[in-house]
Amino acid sequence: MRAWTYRWANLTRVGAVGAVLVLAAGPAALAAPTPPTPTDSPSAPTPRGEDRGEELFRQNCASCHGMQGQGAQRGPSLVGVGAASVDFQVSTGRMPIPHEMQQPRRDEPVFSADEIAALVEHVRSFGGGGPSIPQVAPGSLTSGRELFAANCAPCHGATGSGAPLTNGWVAPPLYEATAVQVAEAIRVGPGLMPIFPSQVLTDQQVDDLATYVQRLRSERLDRGGNPLGRLGPLAEGLVAWIVTLGLLVAAARWLGRRAGE
Repeated sequence: MRAWTYRWANLTRVGAVGAVLVLAAGPAALAAPTPPTPTDSPSAPTPRGEDRGEELFRQNCASCHGMQGQGAQRGPSLVGVGAASVDFQVSTGRMPIPHEMQQPRRDEPVFSADEIAALVEHVRSFGGGGPSIPQVAPGSLTSGRELFAANCAPCHGATGSGAPLTNGWVAPPLYEATAVQVAEAIRVGPGLMPIFPSQVLTDQQVDDLATYVQRLRSERLDRGGNPLGRLGPLAEGLVAWIVTLGLLVAAARWLGRRAGE
């Protein structure tokens, strides 16, 4: 009996303390308790790679190339072009383009590296073969220089600065191209550039060429001053003659003024 009396006294004290706390807090304490915020509530699902690639393609490419890459009036078919072709066009910022043009120029990429990879995988799902993205390794500068002089310099120039071709086409400069983009261009032949399959240039030769083009990038310092559009000695000689004639005319006028004083 004594134990029951002790327990009842304790419960009475607890209830009294609770009542005092409620009265001190005021009416707000009587409001319904706010349910706890779940910490493990699922967030919006992140699209899988293939779903993301399909979404990007539908938003940026399908209007020209068709929903299944079958081609349309505004763009060619992408079936069978291969991963290297898609990666080259998108990673160099040539695609997507805001409007139709004969030769898209290099620009900042619109997509991130992960988005480009998702787009590449989605276009590959259309079927067909085509070159895969090359795995480039360091090559020989000597061999790369010889291969560049024989296969690339006639269009891109001896220094890789680019040059105009026919009917408004140009061979673009190579200074911004990465090693992988150089190898991709060799294998897929964008624009008027010929395709160099492995029967023409081996993987080792592609590595040599990519290595040499990277050296051209590092040598683009113009230690002699203004490159004058990299048009060669003809432009340099013309500018030298113009500057010399200007100095002669200025000297003659100065001498004439001195003689008249």
